[in-house]
Amino acid sequence: MSAAILTDLTKCVGCSACVLACEQINGLPADDRPPKLSEAAWTIIRDHRGVTIRQHCMHCLDPTCASVCPVNALQKTPEGPVIYEESRCIGCRYCMLACPFSIPTYEWQSAHPKVRKCGMCFDKRVREGGQPACTSVCPTGATTFGDRDALVREAHRRIETDPDRYVDHIYGLEEVGGTSVLYLSGVPFADLGFPTNLDTKPYPKLTWDILSEIPNVVGIGGVALAGVYWVINRRMMMERLSLEDAANEEVVEELSGPENGGGS
Repeated sequence: MSAAILTDLTKCVGCSACVLACEQINGLPADDRPPKLSEAAWTIIRDHRGVTIRQHCMHCLDPTCASVCPVNALQKTPEGPVIYEESRCIGCRYCMLACPFSIPTYEWQSAHPKVRKCGMCFDKRVREGGQPACTSVCPTGATTFGDRDALVREAHRRIETDPDRYVDHIYGLEEVGGTSVLYLSGVPFADLGFPTNLDTKPYPKLTWDILSEIPNVVGIGGVALAGVYWVINRRMMMERLSLEDAANEEVVEELSGPENGGGS
């Protein structure tokens, strides 16, 4: 089973039960209407032109965030969710720049900051065969959990059965190569603020296709980056040695002063 979530915006009533369930299971501050995704709000409800929209991580099938992470702090699990291992994170925040949906957030105010996003309750529920807290509490069935293929079939069935209710588009079916979070809507997604200028190929695949055509540039770039790394570290080392020399000189001056019998 490849775990996924289907959110039907025509059924969402904006009750925020999913938001509160997410906050409770993840130990986040209680707030039924956080204004935007943040380190303290991993799923939100927003209103756009009279439509209530639930927003959280899309859990891409081939996630760009994981592909750019140099330490594998972000990983796509075989079960479907994209998870974050904070013990590996070095705080580079490449994932935040790479995400086509602008999902990952950062604990800017923390002394030991971490990246934060929805993990689809992988560790707490999904890995053991359960469903995420958010989908388990939805009172209208607006957001449901299950196997991705089964949810895709269900989405197609709803569109075919009630074409006047839905636009003929399952958002997340093909965007960026497909996601594990899917949406149905009665309003075009572009009108709701969803990114719609996305490629249907996975972004990591597009990046590799480009880089593979310019091996010499990549090689030169790698050498250049290595050079920059050496220069920066050399500069830091020299500054550290300079500070240590200055400190040693101060100690020598103090020891040779008149009060220590070092002067005439």
